Formats: sequence, C-alpha cells, structure tokens
Amino acid sequence: MQSDVLVIGSGIAGLSLALKVSSFCSVTLITKKARTDTATNLAQGGIAAVLSKGDNFASHVQDTLISGDGLCDEKVVRLVVENGEKRVRELINLGVRFQQGKNGEEFDLGMEGGHSHRRVAHAFDLTGHEIERALLERISRRSNVEILENHLAIDLLIASKAPGGNGTNSGDRCIGAYVLNRRTGKVETRLSKVTVLCTGGCGKVYLYTTNPDIATGDGVAMAYRAGAEVANLEFIQFHPTCFYNPKIKNFLISEAVRGEGGVLVNNKGEAFMRKHDERGDLATRDAVARGIDAEMKTSGADCVYLDITHRNPDFIRNRFPTIFSICRKYGVDMTKEPIPVVPAAHYMCGGVKVDSWGETSLECLFALGETACTGLHGANRLASNSLLEAVVFADRAAERLHSYWPRLTKRMFLETTDWRDGVAGSIEENVLISHSWDQIRRLMWNYVGIVRREKRLNLARRRIAPILREIKEHFDDYLLTPDLVELRNLAVIADLIITSAGRRQESRGLHYIIDYQEKDDEHFRRDTLLSKKTNRM
Repeated sequence: MQSDVLVIGSGIAGLSLALKVSSFCSVTLITKKARTDTATNLAQGGIAAVLSKGDNFASHVQDTLISGDGLCDEKVVRLVVENGEKRVRELINLGVRFQQGKNGEEFDLGMEGGHSHRRVAHAFDLTGHEIERALLERISRRSNVEILENHLAIDLLIASKAPGGNGTNSGDRCIGAYVLNRRTGKVETRLSKVTVLCTGGCGKVYLYTTNPDIATGDGVAMAYRAGAEVANLEFIQFHPTCFYNPKIKNFLISEAVRGEGGVLVNNKGEAFMRKHDERGDLATRDAVARGIDAEMKTSGADCVYLDITHRNPDFIRNRFPTIFSICRKYGVDMTKEPIPVVPAAHYMCGGVKVDSWGETSLECLFALGETACTGLHGANRLASNSLLEAVVFADRAAERLHSYWPRLTKRMFLETTDWRDGVAGSIEENVLISHSWDQIRRLMWNYVGIVRREKRLNLARRRIAPILREIKEHFDDYLLTPDLVELRNLAVIADLIITSAGRRQESRGLHYIIDYQEKDDEHFRRDTLLSKKTNRM
C-alpha cells in the first residue's frame, strides 16, 4: 500500500497540507475515527491575525512573545504573524465563512486574553467546525487524495530497520507507518516517500480535558519511539474555563466570553482575578488557570463561575449561539446566571521538534499543528494562535516538499516486513486496559497538573515505571486493539511530560513548580529536548 505522501490526522494542519501537495503528488490521509473527529472541529474562538488598520505585526509579535514567557523563537513568531493575513484570505477563498463586522467591516474581530488588539477572526463560536467543513469539501474534489477513516497509526517505519534498507547505511529515514484498520482488525503496511504527523494533542493523558477522545498523543509517542527529538512537553496548557457539569464532557467556554466582558467570580459572587494578576480576567491562560486553581483550593469549592449577565441578552445569544444553547440544554441560562467552570487540560505547547519548514530530526518525517513544537508558542500559547500556526506551517511544508519533489519522485519504495501477530491472543479482559488508563490519567492530574511540586514529580516518575512495563507486556502478548494502541501512546506521553517537568527547575509559563517559583534565564531559557537516542536536555 503505497502513496507519495502519508498524512496522519485530519485536522486543519493535515487537510491543508494534503490539499496543497495534491497538486503534484498522491496523498493518503488516514484518521483514526471519522474525518471530523478532530480538535479543529471543536475550536470555538477563531484564528488570530493582523486584519485591521488599528493593528500591526509588531503588536501581535509582542503579545505572542509575552505569552511565551521567554521561550518563543522570535524568528518563527515573526514568520507566522507576517503570513497570517495571507493564510486567512486563502481560507476565505477556499470557502470559509468568517463572521462579518458591522458597518461594512470585513471581519467581526474578537478580543481574547493576552491580545492587545481585536484580531481574532471567527465564525460565531464554531470557527474550527467551519474551517474543517470548507477544507473537507475542497479536498473531496481531489482524485489523488485518498481519505481512510478508522485507520489508526501504530508505529513509524524507519529505513535503517527495513530489510531493503541495508542496515544503517540508509539512515534514519521515515518510509511510512504500520496502521491498524479498525474495521478489519488487521495491521496494514503503508509505505510513503514522506510521512506527515498531524495527530493533534494529548489532553486525554489528564483526567479532565477539553480535548476530543482522539487526543492521545499518538504522533509524539510514535516520533519519539522512532528516534525523533521532542521538545517542551512540560508545557501543557490548561484551559481556564471548561463547563462544569458531570453530564457533559469536553465542552469549553471560549476565551472570547471573557474577551466580551465575562468576569470570573467565586462561590460568593466575588470577582477574584485581580488578586492573582494585574491583567485580571484578560490575563494569559496560564495565569487565569492558576488563579482559578488557587481560588478553588482556598474555598474548597468544586468550581468557579463566569459571569457575563451584565451584557445584553440578545448580544450574548447572537455572539455565542453554541455556548448559549449547550449551557441552556444543561440548565444554565448564561444571559441570567453565571456559568460554572473549571480548568481542564487543553493544549500541548511542546511536541515533535521541527524546523521552520515543519521538518523533524528524522529525514522524510514532518510534523504539523499541535503535534509539532515549532517555537511559536514557547512556554504558553497565546489564544487563537494555534489555527494560525497550522495553516502557516502547512503552507511552508508544502513549499518545501514541492522543492524536494524532483529528487523524491525518483526514490524507490523500500521493501519492509509486514506486521506479525505471532502467537498473540485476544485480550479478553478489557479491565487490564481501562485500569491502566485510569491510573495514568489520575496520576497526571494529581501529580503533574496546573501547580506542581518536586516531590510529586518524583513520585509520579516512580509510579509510571511499572505501568509502562505492564503495558509493554500487554502489547507483546495480545492482538492489537485501538484501546491498547492508544494506552501505549498515553503511557509514553505521560512519562515524557513527567521527565520534562522534572528537568525544568524553574517556574515559567505553564510550568509552575512550588519548589522553584522564579524564572532562571541563565540555566533554563532554552528548550527541554528529549530523544530516545540521547535522552538529553
């Protein structure tokens, strides 16, 4: 099963890249569930870009650098910001319908925490869904793009390990992936000249998350196992405001609600964010999440509240139709009462280390979107910069592949060994998987959460080790299932996050550790790099 480019993941990054490169090569795009089961599809806020006369590149760059707390790559920040308007207009040309402003203004630009100007283009509060719709509609017209739903990547294929690769002489070049076909239960060997990881984040490694169920860190785990460098996995962004209701999961209350005047209050109705940050409710996400965490621990309450009842009810219903509808469905009328909210794991600011073209440290392996660590986000992502990063880097990766193609088109596909099940039997007690899954998520939430402590990190490191060994035994002894593949990836991600957090002995951005509450620019103003080969910082 061969194609020129194998794209793993169907979010905005994967779809954008597949659409662009399909003009000169064949593409197979695999997604482990339905093509719309992505974090992109859940993105409410929008895409940040300089789109008004009152805004400018320098301001957007500065806001991003401040949010990133000293770890952003400034060259990458400028590159992404300066390409923002072009990429937004490209999305419009592809059919994305952004909300228009009043009085003939082209965009209704939103304001979000950390931004100094209104610069967030949105499609009401379902921006990701609208972008996904337009891209899928376009890509369905391309005859040389094959989209395979219910196909879950297991491991990357590396040339130096392939029978046709002549040992290590061929180098650590990615030549495709082993893929589990969920419908047949069989493992397929998918060969490619270039492989692109667009698998999203890892929110499901935590007990509470805004992420969809697919967010199990597959791309990062596969890349790490294959020998690629990963970076800055200690920086997990917790969205400050996830709807607090046990009957519904994964529903966040957009940053834009605070951007339009929403105020966080405690169980006594008191506004509290000014106590924790001078920017108040429009502070960056790391500061707001810590403020809420501190307020909940002080009061013992299960949640805090987001109050926007002082705004006109018609404005609230029109600006946030989806949020209003979901809250109302579960008994909260946000025009009349505050919304109960809690922080939840939301975004992975680290990932597979890539250069300014999206290339990883392994030849012929690219990573895009949340899977990648580009240098844009640093220690804390600025709100609505993620969709921007995805489209800018998809464009750059496509440009780089186009320049490579005269050379790559002559490259022959290497032979490789098909997946062998051996004498493995079916796993009959799924409790073996569900118990380990629950152990990992509770361990990460309690020991490696919003506020960390060195003692808890050391305990987490000791407790994840036997879980990793047990999962390896399951992986070796049983026929693969999607749950087992995802569990294996979650365990690897948990271990990498714990290791990265333990190595950063300072507090910076999203990594706040009580034992080292100050920043240490002399020793830690650099990326935390890990790889299977060097395991170095």
